[in-house]
Amino acid sequence: MNIVILLGAPGSGKGTVAGKLAADNANLKHVSSGDLLRGAVAKGTEAGQQAKAFMEAGKLVPDELIATMIKDVVAETTGDVTMLLDGFPRNLAQAKILDDMGAPVKSAVLIDVPDEIIQDRIAGRRTCPKCKAGYHVKNLPPKVDGICDVCGAALTIRKDDNPETVKDRLVVYHQQTEPLIAYYKDKGILKAVNGMTGISTVAAEFLKVM
Repeated sequence: MNIVILLGAPGSGKGTVAGKLAADNANLKHVSSGDLLRGAVAKGTEAGQQAKAFMEAGKLVPDELIATMIKDVVAETTGDVTMLLDGFPRNLAQAKILDDMGAPVKSAVLIDVPDEIIQDRIAGRRTCPKCKAGYHVKNLPPKVDGICDVCGAALTIRKDDNPETVKDRLVVYHQQTEPLIAYYKDKGILKAVNGMTGISTVAAEFLKVM
């Protein structure tokens, strides 16, 4: 088992790219820290209840909460699998937690997108509350406006995707997550792709450099 870390601001396309790659390649596994946390919130677990207030305010969930969930996923992933780790680590403390797990990090790939594009992208995001499928009104629209292609449920806007929360999330990203770029560059494993092209192009470039 190997790990490839996805880096980039919220809305840069990390989840969409990782999801496409995992769907097209049996040996790739997309692990989203956000999905893990939202699942815990939906189930009402102790960790989910603790995380809910942070997520709805657009703030980072405390390291120890998300690290526990990631450790469990890493421990159960075996064989010839490359885990596409999306949303963890989000800061240097989490990066060191990951290092301490002894998990083999193969590379860290940055999907590079300017802030102004990020804000426009997030404003158009829609999510299925039932099956968790993700859409975008411009870049990845459902076949029927407002309706999930997979299960037919009405799509919603996540609370942490409203404009003011997005601005706060970008501030947090630049302060806490962006230093990971230098961290993995110093380790000699940082790669970068242009996130301004289409999803298929970004995915193909990601697969090439990872």
